[in-house]
Amino acid sequence: MRYRILTLNNISSRGLERLPRERYEVGAELSAPHAILVRSADMHGLATPPSLLAVARAGAGVNNIPVAELSKRGVPVFNSPGANANAVKELVLAGLLLAARNICPAWCFARALEGDDATLDVAVEQGKKKFVGFELPGRTLGVVGLGAVGVEVANSALALGMKVLGYDPQITVQRAWQLSASVEQALSLDDLFARADVVTVHVPLNADTEKLVNDARLKLMHKGGVILNFARAPIVDTPAVIAALDAGRLQAYVCDFPSTALKDHPRVVALPHLGASTTEAEENCAIMAVDTLREFLENGNVRHSVNYPEAVLPRVPDTTRLVIANSNVPNMVGQISTCLAAAGLNIADLLNKSRGEYAYTLVDTDGAVSEELAARIRRIEGVLSARVI
Repeated sequence: MRYRILTLNNISSRGLERLPRERYEVGAELSAPHAILVRSADMHGLATPPSLLAVARAGAGVNNIPVAELSKRGVPVFNSPGANANAVKELVLAGLLLAARNICPAWCFARALEGDDATLDVAVEQGKKKFVGFELPGRTLGVVGLGAVGVEVANSALALGMKVLGYDPQITVQRAWQLSASVEQALSLDDLFARADVVTVHVPLNADTEKLVNDARLKLMHKGGVILNFARAPIVDTPAVIAALDAGRLQAYVCDFPSTALKDHPRVVALPHLGASTTEAEENCAIMAVDTLREFLENGNVRHSVNYPEAVLPRVPDTTRLVIANSNVPNMVGQISTCLAAAGLNIADLLNKSRGEYAYTLVDTDGAVSEELAARIRRIEGVLSARVI
């Protein structure tokens, strides 16, 4: 089978070159695609064809993808967790240093100076007292969210001599192994804000994280604190931050999301969404997205999905693979097995994984699965999609 991959943004050639041309047709104008590769393009409202099997984002956040709608159709959505972690970490550390030493206000002051060098020297000596900052050793950084980026930020802050508090009730075993044992666990978000000089957020945007940084939590912070937001704009309550800056309770807000309310504020550094804007990050995200997509299309395996469970089953030689997305309801595997048995097919291997309301089933059979049998399985109540590889 030759797969058609629709690209909605420019995807790094380092990723696209991993799709063999004899098996893949790739382009921005393809009809009836089997998969979509996307970066920041907004897919909400985009008509997705019945041919669509998967969507892969070359990046971490998936707010631009209608995940709930695709989930109901049995379409996995993949992202690229950790591929841009180093790029974001470096920008977070840069933002931390910009805030600590008041670099941007000081630079604007120096650029506005007029006169000869002697006049400038006098103005510099008189003006520099307005930009006194603080050093990092001994200060406390609160890291909200200990995924790929949060762990790297926490570990790097320790290396700079900071004390680090971390908060993430859903930290994975993999990230826990990567996190330095010197990172102290905060008991709650309020506990973290009350003890931190600087807070940085690294969580996805959802109903639970919108306005996570709000007026009540800002009032818990030490006077002169700093907020860093390189995750998503709505995680921080903008009016609350501006009020805290104007009242002198916050020293600075550094973010990756300019707005009319923020861009001209003297204590705000608002960057133009540079978090993953490095050549290396774009290449890494494209490579991970393409590799994940290819593994799914060719073998049915699911890795790095935001809506379906991790499901990886080595292929049994000389078998046919049946790939099924279904609702997580009782007796689904039994009904599938009954259909296969009625067709005289032996199951060589089987994997069933669930995640919330959805499940994913891989079956290797001794013998070919006809289209008639595949159609019969699709008609089972609760089966959302089924294909034969």
